[in-house]
Amino acid sequence: MPLPRSVVVMGVSGTGKSTVGAALAEALGLPFVEGDDLHPAANRAKMASGIPLTDADRMPWLDAIAAELDRPVVVACSALRRAYRDRLRAAAPDLALVFLHGTPELLAARVEGREGHFMPTSLLRSQLDTLEEPSPDEGPIPVDVALRPDEIVDLVVHRLEKESPDA
Repeated sequence: MPLPRSVVVMGVSGTGKSTVGAALAEALGLPFVEGDDLHPAANRAKMASGIPLTDADRMPWLDAIAAELDRPVVVACSALRRAYRDRLRAAAPDLALVFLHGTPELLAARVEGREGHFMPTSLLRSQLDTLEEPSPDEGPIPVDVALRPDEIVDLVVHRLEKESPDA
């Protein structure tokens, strides 16, 4: 089993960050934090109205997520830009990054099928346009979300074990 460390499960809306993050946290025996729950009410209202967030909107949210990284934890967080991920890595230098990705068509179908989520399908394009895929120097674990959540978790756990200093 890998050494306990913080993990951010990232990607645009519809990639299954919450589902995968919760299952991964359980597999690793770590707490799970839903990053969406840390958005200020103003951010949630803005997104629910179909208005994309600005960098200024995201900074307090990213700071709230960074505060959660003071212990080994799994966090679901879009982390769309390199600057956002750098901000999180400043709080947890050994942060593991799981990058969930899929085709725009698959993601749109998933977002459209969700009930009770504040993020409308109309903002998916904005997120895809904002996304800066993680670079190899960020050490991401990229995973295609066409896989089942249990397959994704198995793949990520295997990769984390392989990268663990006591492996």
